[in-house]
Amino acid sequence: MATSARVSAQNTGARDAAPAKAAAANKDDASYSLGVSMGSQLHEFGLGAGDVSLERVMQGLREALAGTAKATPEDNAKIGALIQEARTALAARNKETGRKFLAENAKKKGVVTTASGLQYRVINAGKGNSPKLTDLVTVHYRGTLLDGTEFDSSIRRGEPASFPVNGVIPGWQEALQLMKPGAKFELFIPPELAYDDNSPPPIPPGSVLQFEVELLEVAPAGGGQPGSTP
Repeated sequence: MATSARVSAQNTGARDAAPAKAAAANKDDASYSLGVSMGSQLHEFGLGAGDVSLERVMQGLREALAGTAKATPEDNAKIGALIQEARTALAARNKETGRKFLAENAKKKGVVTTASGLQYRVINAGKGNSPKLTDLVTVHYRGTLLDGTEFDSSIRRGEPASFPVNGVIPGWQEALQLMKPGAKFELFIPPELAYDDNSPPPIPPGSVLQFEVELLEVAPAGGGQPGSTP
């Protein structure tokens, strides 16, 4: 009887310990994920580990959580200056990398470089009339950085995008007016024809952007339904 009681007590203790252990693991995992989220946001701003004092970051975090932080408006202004300085430096590095890439890419077979600096390669020519600046187009596209990182894709979303030609970045505006319905182009857009230093996350400032664009339909300015892809 005594043995049974001891076994029962041990089982109860084990059952009580399991939820506590799981809760601790969840807390650890959630805390790590919070750190990743905060670090990723700083990385998107252009900050790297060498741009901040991690010790001071942790001190500020601890004091903020304890309600004892003493940040001033001047301190907040310093944050903006630090981020801007990091973004400017990152943009300069990205532009130099992009310049070298475009110079080599221009030598590749099938790549056309326009007067503006836009580069494109025709995958499928399509046929019909090219859209005008005010026309509405429907496209499928996939956008990547030079390292292959995908930052946007209508294909991944499973739905094409529709917009006026004059409603997108200059590199797209130029390229779309070179395409015909059914055409598929690979685009290499220098930062000056994209977002330059003011790119939205997750695109780093000063980035050359690569796109694969398929022009599905064109609706002439003034209304009407888009024409079908041949």
